[in-house]
Amino acid sequence: MSDRSAIEWTEATWNPTTGCDRVSAGCDNCYALVLAKRLKAMGAAKYQADGDPRTSGPGFGLTVHPEALDVPRRWRSPRMVFVNSMSDLFHARVPLSFVRDVFQVIAETPQHTYQMLTKRSVRLRRVADRLDWPDNLWMGVSVENTAHLARVDDLRGVPAVVRFLSLEPLLGPLPGLELDGIGWVIAGGESGAGHRRIDPDWVVEIRDACAAAGVPFFFKQWGGRNPKSGGRDLHGQTWDEMPKRRELTTVIP
Repeated sequence: MSDRSAIEWTEATWNPTTGCDRVSAGCDNCYALVLAKRLKAMGAAKYQADGDPRTSGPGFGLTVHPEALDVPRRWRSPRMVFVNSMSDLFHARVPLSFVRDVFQVIAETPQHTYQMLTKRSVRLRRVADRLDWPDNLWMGVSVENTAHLARVDDLRGVPAVVRFLSLEPLLGPLPGLELDGIGWVIAGGESGAGHRRIDPDWVVEIRDACAAAGVPFFFKQWGGRNPKSGGRDLHGQTWDEMPKRRELTTVIP
């Protein structure tokens, strides 16, 4: 975990679990997998479990860290907190009891606003009604191309106060993206040695869909060899729109 983050749309990160497995094309150049390998080599205690080499890698085996649950309680000033920048809380091997423990910490630290992302939207949808949803938790899904638009439909039925989309790395156009029940959209290109190209037209189409639907739009990066290689400007403007903290959105039944 870190009390500061370089991610443009958050302020801090908190990792009560670490490690993951590839589930779709957006995972192919996962920054967290690369970082976990480096942290393992440095001897970081949380990154010593290796994952299945077919879907994961060194230091990236799914690991639950109960000792990390108290971290947000020690942060005095309010923060925007990205939960599990190095994992996915809705991974099949994370016990539901531990998911509930994480949600309980979020509920007990209302001074913070928490942002959580998953690619495992089916499990999210299936367990949503078995969780107590704090009003300081924003829930999102990652969608990289049209093959995974069903994740958005899964998210719509989740009773989070803000439901959001992370369209990063954006690997193709998303024509007809439906934003009913969605309170925020992030888009961005891929970074790293094997980064795949993002087409500006894809981003413009998403931005215009957000404008038409009245949904805040955040453009994170064009990507490239490193996250800042291509900058963040879109048509000469930086797009940093975000929901208001504690803003409620309509729950779609």
